Amino acid sequence: MALYEVLTCVFLTVFVAFESISGNVLAAAEESESKEFVVTLDQSNFTEFVAKHKFIVVEFYAPWCGHCKKLAPEYEKAASILSTSDPPVVLAKIDANEEKNKALAREYEISGFPTLKILRYGGSFVQDYKGPREADGIVEYLMKQSGPASIEIKSAEDASSIVDSNKILVVGVFPEFSGDKFENFTTLAERLRADYEFGHTLDAKLLPRGDSSVSGPLVRLLKPFDELFADFQEFNVEALVKFVEETSTPIVTVFDKDPKHHPFVIKFFNSPSAKAMLFVNFGSEQFDTLKSKYHEVSLLYKGKDLIFLIGDVEASQGAFQYFGLKEEQVPLIIIQTNDGEKYLKPNVEPDQIESWVKEFKDGNVKPFKKSEPIPKENNEPVKVVVADNLQDMVFKSNKNVLLEFYAPWCGHCKKLAPILDEVADSFKNDADVLIAKIDSTANDIPQDTFDVKGYPTLYFRSSTGNLLKYDGDRTKESIIDFINKNRSTVENQAPGHDEL
Repeated sequence: MALYEVLTCVFLTVFVAFESISGNVLAAAEESESKEFVVTLDQSNFTEFVAKHKFIVVEFYAPWCGHCKKLAPEYEKAASILSTSDPPVVLAKIDANEEKNKALAREYEISGFPTLKILRYGGSFVQDYKGPREADGIVEYLMKQSGPASIEIKSAEDASSIVDSNKILVVGVFPEFSGDKFENFTTLAERLRADYEFGHTLDAKLLPRGDSSVSGPLVRLLKPFDELFADFQEFNVEALVKFVEETSTPIVTVFDKDPKHHPFVIKFFNSPSAKAMLFVNFGSEQFDTLKSKYHEVSLLYKGKDLIFLIGDVEASQGAFQYFGLKEEQVPLIIIQTNDGEKYLKPNVEPDQIESWVKEFKDGNVKPFKKSEPIPKENNEPVKVVVADNLQDMVFKSNKNVLLEFYAPWCGHCKKLAPILDEVADSFKNDADVLIAKIDSTANDIPQDTFDVKGYPTLYFRSSTGNLLKYDGDRTKESIIDFINKNRSTVENQAPGHDEL
């Protein structure tokens, strides 16, 4: 599972309020309740249907998925309302769990359900849907997404309608709406419209911040933090994308319970940069001093592939669970790199922040590993593995090990548990075979070794080092057969032991 998908799920419940849709539109939707407005697609008609539409939204779902079931009535209600817009906005769905549709799911990189994709220009341009999942919110979001990527600002009234003090707005200022630079700005707006609001104007005096005398061409980014605006005059599309992405990230992102900060927290965790996170009690006497020093340090590393967040302990319980942190370690800094490695400085003092971050950048800090305690007793048929004994029990044991990666809340894992007990019991007299399990939510696992995107996931490592992912039937007989076919003989096996 991608990092940004896990963190967004664990950390955030984003509350979004939307105005009601007009009574006439709702009445029209109610009259059409008996009709299904969401179009059902499959592998046989998907490409042809998408090719006919300049703008279409497709939900990739699985019939067994609880979140999909919850979304279904809201998605249908939104589809009925959007069918009355001019032009109509089409919402479709495809069962990505059905065997014949799995190739499409792979093509669109579907890793969880439900996943919604916006397909533009006959499917030639694909974007992730990043809006709400209730009907009114879906409608409002898609009406914006299906309209022009950038809105012309002709008057002060236009500016006030599009400028939001809590959001980012990217405005192109031009002497005329033509030429390569204007075309490149339009391309930028189309490319990033799912994440930002865009506008264009002939008159910089209409904008609330920045030099009002400029005639352009330039791009001005208005934001609710730091220096409040930034100008850019290079019109290469890739350079524009980099400018918008970097400038729209706060020097220090704030993570608390204030909803206006949530979009920037999501953006922080979606970033490919290494992430430094300072967790502190915002009400503590030390907070202002820590915050000030942390901000100073963040400025030293601006543009150096390290971004900074400060999180209130009260709002960060999900983060503490995910990273395996303890409140007695607060104030603490944790840095996570792109390869999943984590580095921890507990009980940090303000004057230690700069030197410790420098030590990290210089490669002089050892990684931190989240692990449950090593069990003092491990007598159950299925042995418990934790991060701190994974190497010893799996990689250095000289045994043939079947290892289950599970989550305590996972229903499929609970169903598999008694089966694994039976498998372990059948090998109880075989010293060369070990059946084990590790709680993936409470222990760090080597991401470059084990590809765990769902639970339960089973891996088998033979005593000679051959690592295989188990994708067979989850029955006692199938698992035992798999182990016996793939096991290796240990040369230094215990005296008197017989091979099966």
